[in-house]
Amino acid sequence: MRNGEPLPAVGEVLAVLATGLWHWDTATGLVTVDAEAARLLGLPAEQTVLTEAQTRARLHPVDWNEITGVIQLAVAEDTLAEVRVRIMDPEGHVVRVVRSRSKPSFDPARKVYELIGTLQEVTEPRPGTPAGRTAVTGDWRRSREAFLLDAGRALAEARSTAEVLRVAAGLSMPGFSPDGLAVFGVEGDRLTIIGHHGHRPGDDGPFSQMSLATDYPAAEVVRTGRAVYLSDPEDYKSRYPLTWPLARHFGRRSWAFLPLTVAGRTMGAWMAAFTYPVAFTPDERSVLTTVARMLAQALSRAGAAESERELTDGLQRSMLPTLGPRIPGMSIAARYVPTGGGLQVGGDWYDMIPLPGGRFALVIGDVQGHDVRAAGLMGQLRIALRAYASEGHRPDAVLSRASRFLHGMTYDDPETADHRFATCLYVEADPTTGILDVARAGHPDPAIRMADGTVLTRPTAGGLPLGIDPDADYPTTRITLEPSETLLLCTDGLIETGGHDMETGWKRIRTILEDHEGDLEALADALVQAVHGPSSHHTVGPLADRREDDIAVLLLCRQGEGCGCGDTVAVSPRVRRTMLSVAQVEPERVAVARQQLRELLHDWASQDQIDSAVLLLSEMLTNVLVHTDADALLLAEVRGEPGARRMRVEVTDTSDDLPHKRRPGELASSGRGLVLIELLADVWGVDPRGEGKSIWFELFEAGKS
Repeated sequence: MRNGEPLPAVGEVLAVLATGLWHWDTATGLVTVDAEAARLLGLPAEQTVLTEAQTRARLHPVDWNEITGVIQLAVAEDTLAEVRVRIMDPEGHVVRVVRSRSKPSFDPARKVYELIGTLQEVTEPRPGTPAGRTAVTGDWRRSREAFLLDAGRALAEARSTAEVLRVAAGLSMPGFSPDGLAVFGVEGDRLTIIGHHGHRPGDDGPFSQMSLATDYPAAEVVRTGRAVYLSDPEDYKSRYPLTWPLARHFGRRSWAFLPLTVAGRTMGAWMAAFTYPVAFTPDERSVLTTVARMLAQALSRAGAAESERELTDGLQRSMLPTLGPRIPGMSIAARYVPTGGGLQVGGDWYDMIPLPGGRFALVIGDVQGHDVRAAGLMGQLRIALRAYASEGHRPDAVLSRASRFLHGMTYDDPETADHRFATCLYVEADPTTGILDVARAGHPDPAIRMADGTVLTRPTAGGLPLGIDPDADYPTTRITLEPSETLLLCTDGLIETGGHDMETGWKRIRTILEDHEGDLEALADALVQAVHGPSSHHTVGPLADRREDDIAVLLLCRQGEGCGCGDTVAVSPRVRRTMLSVAQVEPERVAVARQQLRELLHDWASQDQIDSAVLLLSEMLTNVLVHTDADALLLAEVRGEPGARRMRVEVTDTSDDLPHKRRPGELASSGRGLVLIELLADVWGVDPRGEGKSIWFELFEAGKS
C-alpha cells in the first residue's frame, strides 16, 4: 500500500481474514450477516437478513441456549461475549465449529439487547475435551460459577417436586449439557423413578422398582454413596454387563450417576446422560457434584413441604363439617380457603347444625391467629357451639355460653394462658318461613342478595368477640329471607385482602354478587376465585395455594323463581325490601336506616327522589324517637319493572299518639315532618293499628300517576 492511499473497508479486511460480521437486534428479532458470515452459517455467500428462528435453525440447540447466558453475563461484567458454536446442516450433522465474539449492549427501559460481532471458523476439538467446551467470555471457571449461581437460585425457588424436576430438566451446563436426565428415589430396598427428561413415555419401565442389589449404576450409587462416571459405551458394558442392554438402545455415549445426599443420608441418585463422549474432567465432575447436592436439597425441601401441606390440609379437612342432608326449600354452599403462610392452618370455620322442629343453625367464625393453636381452639369452640345449640338454646344464649367457654380455656391459667378471642356469627333459620334470628359477636354483618341482584348488608345488633368478657350479652336481630334471596356469611379474609379495608372490600364483594349468573355452587367458587385466583386443592370446594388470610364462606338460598339454587316456587323477582328496627337507646341506627334505603334504591332513576326518600325516612324515624317512648320499625319496599317502579317506605311504632300537621314558625325546631311528606311524597298516609300506628309514603319512578 502506497502512502496516501485510503485504508480498505472493514468488510474487505475481515473477508481477507476469513471472518464474518453480524448484527443482532432483539427488539426487531432480526440478524443481519455479511457474505462471509452467511457462508460460515452454510448459506449462499451474500449479505442477508435472517429471523431469530432462521438463525437458530443453523446452530446446535444446546449452543443457542448457551449464547443467551453468555450475553447476560457479558453485559453484567461489561466484557466481550465469546462462545464456540456448532453449525448444523439440514440433516442435523455438525459441519463446522465457529467462534463468535461480540460486544453486547442492553437497554433497560426496553429490555432489549443489541450485538455486533464476528464469526471465524476454528478447528473442531474432540468433544468432551476442555478446549471443546471453552465458553462464556473465554473463561471456563467464570462460566461455571455463573451457571451454578443461576441453577442454585432456580432450585431454591422451586416449591414442589414437579417444579424441581422442571428446573433440573432446563439446566444448560456450560459446554457439556446432558440431553437425558433421570432422578431415582428409594422405597425400601428398591429404586423408584421420581422423574426423567429426554426419554419417551414408558422408557422408565425397566428401571422402576429395580432392586438395590441389581448390577446397575444408580443402584450402586445408592448403596455406596459414591458417584459413577462412564465416559464411553465400552466402559459401561465392561462394568455393568447385565444392565448394559437396558441402556444401549437410548444411543447415549457418556453417563454420570451421582448420589443425592441430604444430612449424610443418600436419598436417591441423579443420572446425566450425553449423546457425545465426555471425559469428565475434574472441573466437569465438580459442576455435576455441586448440581447433585443442590438438587438433593431442593427435592428434600419440596418433599417436606408437600408432606406438610398434605398433613395440614388433612387437619383442616377433618375439622370442617359436611353440610348435612338437603333442606326442603333451601340450598347451602360453603368454601374454606387456608392462609398461604406458615402451616396453612388457622382459626376460620363454618358449621351447619340441625335443630329440633326442622330448623337449623348456620355458624361462621374466626379464632384469632393462623397457627396450630388457633386451629385447635377453633375445633373445640365449634364442638362447644354445636353442643349448646343442640340443647335448644336461643342464639343469644348459645353465644353467651360459648364466650364463657373460650374465656375459661384461655384465661384460667395466668402463667401459661394464650389469650385468644374469636369473632362469630350465629344464624338460626326456619326454612318454612324464611325467618332468620341472628346473633353476632364482633363479626362482619351478613349480606343479602335479592331476587333482582341487588345486594344489601344487613346491620345486626352485636356484642364483643367471644372470650373477652365471660358475662357479655349478645342481642338477637330478626330478619326474613324472602324467596329467591341469598344470604352471605363470610370471615374478614374474603373482604380485607389485597390492600382492601372493610368498605372497599365490601364494594368488591357486592359487585361479584350482583354480576354473577349461575347456581349457588358456582357463586361460591366465583367469590373465592375472583378475590384470590384459581385454586388447586379441594375440601368442600376449592382451596387456594397462597393466601393473605383464611377465608370461610357460607351461602344460604331460599328457593324461588330464577334463583338457580334448586327447585323453585312461584314468586315475582321484581320485589325487593329491607326491614330494620331502631330502638330508643340506639338513635345512631337512624344513619344505618338511611344507608339501607340508599342501597335499596341504588339503581333508581331519579337521584332527587332518592334524596327526598332518605330525608322523609329520617324525619319519620326521628319523630318516633323524639315524641314517643316506643321503638321504630322500618319496612322499605320497591316493586315493579325498572323505569316504572313504586317505592313504599313505612315506619311502625307501638305508640297510639297519631301525628298531626302543624304550622311551625320560622324559628321552630320541629313540626315540619308531615309538611315535608305532603310536599315530597306522591302518596302518603297514617294507619292506626291495634297497638300503635304506621306512617308511610310512596314515590313513583316515572312521576305521579
